[in-house]
Amino acid sequence: MTEIAEEQNSGGFDLQRYLNIAQRRHLQFLIPAFLGWLLVWAVSWVLPVKYKSGTMILVEEPTMPKNYITPNVSDDLQQRLQSIKQQVLSRTRLLLIIDKYQLYSRGRRHLTPDEKVAMMGQDIDIELVQDASREQINGFQISYSAQQPQIAQQVANDLAALFINENGRVRLEESEDTTRFLQDQLEKARGLLSEQEAKVRTFQSAHEGALPSQQASNLTILAGLQTQLESEQDALNAAKQQRSFYQTEIEQLRTVRATAHTPDGAPTGLAAIDEQLDKLRSNLADLSSRYTDNYPDVLSLKEQIAKTEKMRDALAAQLKAKGSGAQQNSAGGDATDPEDLSASAPLLQLKGQLKANQLEIANREQAISALKVKINDYQARLNEEPAIEQQLLELNRGYDQSKHDYDELLKKKNDSQMATSMERLQEGERFTVLDPASLPLKPASPNRLKLCGIGLGVGLALGLAVVAGLEFLDDRMHSEREIKSMLQLPVLSEIPEVTSSTDERSIKNRMLLRWALTAVAVFAVMAGSAVSYLRG
Repeated sequence: MTEIAEEQNSGGFDLQRYLNIAQRRHLQFLIPAFLGWLLVWAVSWVLPVKYKSGTMILVEEPTMPKNYITPNVSDDLQQRLQSIKQQVLSRTRLLLIIDKYQLYSRGRRHLTPDEKVAMMGQDIDIELVQDASREQINGFQISYSAQQPQIAQQVANDLAALFINENGRVRLEESEDTTRFLQDQLEKARGLLSEQEAKVRTFQSAHEGALPSQQASNLTILAGLQTQLESEQDALNAAKQQRSFYQTEIEQLRTVRATAHTPDGAPTGLAAIDEQLDKLRSNLADLSSRYTDNYPDVLSLKEQIAKTEKMRDALAAQLKAKGSGAQQNSAGGDATDPEDLSASAPLLQLKGQLKANQLEIANREQAISALKVKINDYQARLNEEPAIEQQLLELNRGYDQSKHDYDELLKKKNDSQMATSMERLQEGERFTVLDPASLPLKPASPNRLKLCGIGLGVGLALGLAVVAGLEFLDDRMHSEREIKSMLQLPVLSEIPEVTSSTDERSIKNRMLLRWALTAVAVFAVMAGSAVSYLRG
């Protein structure tokens, strides 16, 4: 049963075996481990030292609120930083800094300018600083590594100044380009607006009097012309009636002159005039019962009655004078020619009035013709108004769009000019050095403490590798279990190890030596780590 248990234990983790190996291979493990650590630690002090100096640049918001002045440059700070970075880290800019501080020329072989620029690009580190709450870039840090701390500080400050100046230049150029572009677009919009204005003016001039805005006045004028036409036609009718009256009166007067005289010398024509007066007065009474006194026909009849009464009075006076003259001629023996009375004053007056009436009729007819022409013209204008309105709407639509575009561009151009002025005064978004580059007191690389830990790991791995190799090559048996596993026979008895005092002293000395060497190695590792920590 004991053999079976031992065989089962041989297949698991044999702690005693590893303790025996550690006891036997103590120095063989310690020496390679210490040498491996020492080699890496020594290399960390041989590597070239680089000091790193950095500066923090804060991105400040514009001093004027965006509600008052809207910036006319890109708001994508990350993209603009990328562009500025390419400008600052260009070959020309970096070569100027390299020549200024004589970088990458001490203790090195002759390097080409491109190699120096590549090396400097590796030594420059730019890290963005973002606001976690708003996910917005509010600054960035520029760092530069050099073998001398003063050089690292100066170059870092120069790079920060380049970023600040380049940002101001880029923003100003973008702002000026935006303003210049808007100015060009505004000039084009002004020219297009002038063309639209000229088209509208030309169209309005060509259709003067038929524009939609003149429709109300055209309707008013047309109504007035129609009223005037009606008045002229009424006046023409009245004049024609007057002409008929004059012609009748003249015929009656001629008839009176041609009739025989009564024994007492009174002409028979007065009866006809009286009859005419009665007829006119009857017509006046009839019209007055239906119309007012200002009605044109009423006024015309009143005028005719007045003229007829005058003519009757004149005829009566003439007949009376004729009778007196006849008596005188009979007494004195003189005779008067009847033909002389045909040219009497009433007849001449009637003829003159008839001629004036005919002239009035001609003028009225001419005026009516002119009014009809004007009425036709205004009616034609009103008929053309819908088509003209549609064409004018299309022109005005183009003009309104051009006017809107012009006003928008004008506002944008004015805002852009204000934003450009703000950029010139450096009142827009700008970079400010929050923390100038300081003089580094410890080198940033190599990290000797980190290399010290790496060396310790390398030494331990090397020591384990050496021990594993020695154990693999060692074919001796160092334990009872190994003998039993090889013989496959039960052990009847064991002979204990017999040691002398000399052997015991030797074993004790070796043990002390091991612990002393272990203590020395541990102290050396701790001392080296402390030196690496203190001196960087």
